[in-house]
Amino acid sequence: MDVHVRRAVTDGLRLRAVDVLTAREDGAERLDDSSLLDRAAELGRVFTQDDDLLAEAARRQRNAEHFSGLIYAHQLNITIGESVESLELIAVASEPEEWLDRLTYLPLR
Repeated sequence: MDVHVRRAVTDGLRLRAVDVLTAREDGAERLDDSSLLDRAAELGRVFTQDDDLLAEAARRQRNAEHFSGLIYAHQLNITIGESVESLELIAVASEPEEWLDRLTYLPLR
């Protein structure tokens, strides 16, 4: 979870036993977007609500540069509950390798 993700989303996922790591907890909150996306790839992490990180992932996708994939949710277009439910489903039903080089938008439809 980057610094733009609401704490309630992180807490809600943890209450459902989903493995979550925040950028703050990882000591990565001050990394630039490119470095943060690289760090996420190292850790197999994929969720953000940061428009700039989304732009970096889209740039990599356009340029055929590999990245860990990104699941993005705009903070105003999704509720906390929708975020938690969608991310829990993704965590339970998929593997990080399935998200490689992909951009996915929440809420899932």
